[in-house]
Amino acid sequence: MGAFETEKTAKDAAALETQSSPEEFNQPSPLRKIISVSSIAAGVQFGWALQLSLLTPYVQLLGIPHKWSSLIWLCGPVSGMIVQPIVGFHSDRCTSRFGRRRPFIAAGAAMVAVAVFLIGYAADIGHKMGDKLEHTPRVRAIGIFALGFWILDVANNTLQGPCRAFLADLAGGDAKRTRVANAFFSFFMAVGNVLGYAAGSFTNLHKMFPFAMTNACDLYCANLKSCFFLSITLLLIVTVTSLWYVKDKQWSPPPVTPGEEKTKSVPFFGEIFGAFKVMERPMWMLLIVTALNWIAWFPFLLFDTDWMGREVYGGDSEGDERLKQIYNKGVQSGALGLMFNSIVLGFMSLGVEWIGKRVGGAKRLWGIVNFILAIGLAMTVLVTKLAADYRKVAGPYAGPSPGIRAGALSLFAVLGIPLAITFSIPFALASIFSSSSGAGQGLSLGVLNLAIVIPQMIVSLGGGPFDALFGGGNLPAFIVGAIAAAISGVLAITVLPSPPPDAPALKTGAMGLH
Repeated sequence: MGAFETEKTAKDAAALETQSSPEEFNQPSPLRKIISVSSIAAGVQFGWALQLSLLTPYVQLLGIPHKWSSLIWLCGPVSGMIVQPIVGFHSDRCTSRFGRRRPFIAAGAAMVAVAVFLIGYAADIGHKMGDKLEHTPRVRAIGIFALGFWILDVANNTLQGPCRAFLADLAGGDAKRTRVANAFFSFFMAVGNVLGYAAGSFTNLHKMFPFAMTNACDLYCANLKSCFFLSITLLLIVTVTSLWYVKDKQWSPPPVTPGEEKTKSVPFFGEIFGAFKVMERPMWMLLIVTALNWIAWFPFLLFDTDWMGREVYGGDSEGDERLKQIYNKGVQSGALGLMFNSIVLGFMSLGVEWIGKRVGGAKRLWGIVNFILAIGLAMTVLVTKLAADYRKVAGPYAGPSPGIRAGALSLFAVLGIPLAITFSIPFALASIFSSSSGAGQGLSLGVLNLAIVIPQMIVSLGGGPFDALFGGGNLPAFIVGAIAAAISGVLAITVLPSPPPDAPALKTGAMGLH
């Protein structure tokens, strides 16, 4: 992969150049500091795990119909599309005495605390504002919840992007160290997932916080509130510890000559278009494969616990009391499955580098696990059919047989293998590929985020209505996901370029990673 060496290309990239002149920025930091910063991912992912496992069922209990519940997830991709490139842009250029990345990480953690309060107390605040407990939808509670949810997604994008960028700063441009840093980040994401899904599957967590249950906040709501209390506690502990222990050097922009001043004074959106302009073919191929990969993942990530409660257990969040109880039991079982998924994800994350060498490189490994993802999503059809056939014999309130439940939980666990790769390899490849563009990686890899948030917008807008066209349920979106995963696997193996195995990443841009 060649650097930009022609005069014209250098001028195109000049507007995006953010590399500091001090040599210290190019020196890899000790592994213990990389591990410390990576641990922030555990706190971030604890909250994400709670979002993915509990919030879709929760908004349905507040009164939003299943086919429209996916719209609540629009805030994630919208905020990601706007916030993460802006944060990446400004964190590349931040001249604070606290460093480039630490101010954004600290601000994101503070915003998470505000968001968690609004989400956890949405039902209580809505009731104080006039919601009737016996009537749904609870419009005011939904409004407070949506506000908190938007703030939470903005906060996570403000925190997580600079955190990955900080890791790439610490890697000092070394490609192998960058892959190791992302593997540790993925590992701590798995730790956060395990903690979050374990908390979500524990039905008596509210007993730790007796004040959590109120007239407006029932048992399910109180458990959700208690989970978020634990989430923000963990996030604040790991964030404060890491930012205190790992120093972020103050960055100074390189001197600008009068002839370069006009070229460098490019507005933010000009920088975005400039990043696309100087992007080479490897990065474009990575964007395409990533977009297809996330079209495959998002239906399952958004509706996996709903699938367990609705299709596998046969419950209904809008049915009678028995069906609601069965649905909640299925959701809790889904949270247990996600915990198994995260355990597999954690072990797989630690072996990504070793396994990649054995199968012929990162891109081949990514392609192989995408086929595993496609098969896993297709298997949801078989599990659903077996569960429905069992209920025809045992009765509508029977739930799944032990064998069917074990099969569904095994499916969750196996999908931890491709998820570990999705959380690590694309970001490491992006850090390496984008180096040749001369762009600040905080911005360039914020652009990569568009390949993630646009598929999420498509799924959020179209998932519920698309499922409704086929009679409701989650299977139609899962099947589309299986097809997208298979196509992504083919493209990863055939058109995605191979990165250099151990060569240092080219040092032409700011060492950030999103």
